[in-house]
Amino acid sequence: MGVDFGLPHFDAELQELGLLAQTAGLQPVARVTCKRRAPDAALFVGSGKADEVKLLAIQLGAQEILFDQSLSPAQQRNLERHLELPVNDRTLLILEIFGQRARSHEGKLQVELARLQYLSTRLVRRWSHLERQSGGIGMRGGPGEAQIELDRRMIGDNIKRIKERLAKVKRQRLTQRRQRDRREAFNISLVGYTNAGKSTLFNALVKARAYVADQLFATLDTTTRQLYLGDMGRMISLSDTVGFIRDLPHGLVDAFQATLQEAVDADLLLHVVDFSSDNHVDQIAEVQRVLKEIGAHDVPQILVFNKLDAAQPDRRPIVLQDSYELDGKQIPRIFLSAQDGEGIAWLRQLLAQTVVARRPAVTAPDFPPDHEAAE
Repeated sequence: MGVDFGLPHFDAELQELGLLAQTAGLQPVARVTCKRRAPDAALFVGSGKADEVKLLAIQLGAQEILFDQSLSPAQQRNLERHLELPVNDRTLLILEIFGQRARSHEGKLQVELARLQYLSTRLVRRWSHLERQSGGIGMRGGPGEAQIELDRRMIGDNIKRIKERLAKVKRQRLTQRRQRDRREAFNISLVGYTNAGKSTLFNALVKARAYVADQLFATLDTTTRQLYLGDMGRMISLSDTVGFIRDLPHGLVDAFQATLQEAVDADLLLHVVDFSSDNHVDQIAEVQRVLKEIGAHDVPQILVFNKLDAAQPDRRPIVLQDSYELDGKQIPRIFLSAQDGEGIAWLRQLLAQTVVARRPAVTAPDFPPDHEAAE
C-alpha cells in the first residue's frame, strides 16, 4: 500500500516495496495506491480506502498488509483493528531484512539496537488488549499500564547495554584505523544505493569472495581488503559497506554509525550507481543525503556507473570516462560492468592517478653528485 502525497520519489508501481517484501521472504499478491493531501490521523488512508484494502485482502487470501510509508503507533494499531490483519510499514520491513542478514557480532548488535528503539515506540500497541482492564475510579492504571512500564524499563536497559557494547566496538575500529594510518594506508570506501553492485565491484577489484546476490541489502557487514594498484609505494585498503535506500530508518543510520564511520574516515568514496535503473538519478540524491547525515558529504568521490551490461543499448555512453555535476561540483565519473569486467581497467588507472595526486608516495632522496660520480 502506497499513498501519494504529491512529494517527490513516490513509487507509483511500489516496485521497491515489492523487492523489499521478497527479500524478507514474503510474496506480494497485490499493490494498491491512492492520492491524499495529508495522512488520515486515525487510519493513514481513510476509512473508504481501508475498506477497499480489507476486501481485496479477503479475496486474495493476504496474510499481512505492508505500507510504503512509516505509520505512527496509533495508526498501525487502528489499521490492524480495522483490517483484522497484521499491518507493518517500510521501517519494520527493513529492520526485518537487516535482522535476517546480519552476520557479524557488530552487525547483530546494530540491528538489535535499531529494533529495540523502534519497538519502544510501539508498546501501547502491543498491550492494547489490556485497555479494557484498566483500574476503576481513583486508580492510576491497570495491568496494561503496569506491563507497559515494565517492558519500557526492560527495553531501556537493553538499549543501554547494547550501546555500551557498540561503543567498545567503535573504539576497536578506531584502533584499527589508527594502525592503518600509521602504515600510511590510503582508505577507499564503496558506498551507494542498495543492490547497485558494490560487492560485485569489490570482488572484481580485490579478487575477494564477498557475498553477492541480486537482492536488496545483500551486504550488511563491512569487509576491508588490501587493493593492489601497481608499484605505487603505498598501501591501499578498500572497504565494502552497507547499501543505502530511500527513507532508510533514522534509527538504523544511528545504529550503524560504527560501520558507516568507514565512509566518514575514508580518503576517497567510490559511489557505485546502478546505471540500468530508471531511478538512478534519484538514488544518487538519496545516497548524497545519507552521506551528509553521517558527516561524509565532503569526502572526495568518484561516481562509478555500474551494470553497463544491463543498460539499454540506446543509453550506452559514447565514452567510458567523463565528469558529472554533483552538488555544484564536477567530479570524475566512469562507466563499467563489474559483472563482465568492462571498464575495470579504466577504474584501476583512475584510482591510481587519484591516489598519487592526493597522497604522493614517499620517494627516496636524490643521491648527492659526488656519490653518483663515485659509482
